Amino acid sequence: VQLQASGGGLVQSGGSLRLSCAASGRAFSSSDMGWFRQVPGKEREFVAGNGRRGGTTWYADSVKGRFTISRDNAKDTVYLQMNSLSPEDTAVYYCAATNNGGAYVYWGQGTQVTVSS
Repeated sequence: VQLQASGGGLVQSGGSLRLSCAASGRAFSSSDMGWFRQVPGKEREFVAGNGRRGGTTWYADSVKGRFTISRDNAKDTVYLQMNSLSPEDTAVYYCAATNNGGAYVYWGQGTQVTVSS
């Protein structure tokens, strides 16, 4: 499966961004989808996940109440709405999809999010 992330950019603290990730090459509705992020020198960390039918979501504690993950199975796209951004949210954001075993094995190329103070 191919994943194409977009929507990153530069935003001021307190601002919002919406990331998108378009999928192709696999039945989108067969995969859980997730967003991860990584800053230089640190491990990639989980941000948010969305079950294959879209009804189940889960979040890292650091983003709960500020970020919202959603998906449109008709468009094979997953979104990450990010509100109340802070400089600590600055990272490269990656979307990912699971295989039949539930492991995130498919990854997009990443999109840079930079939050200025």
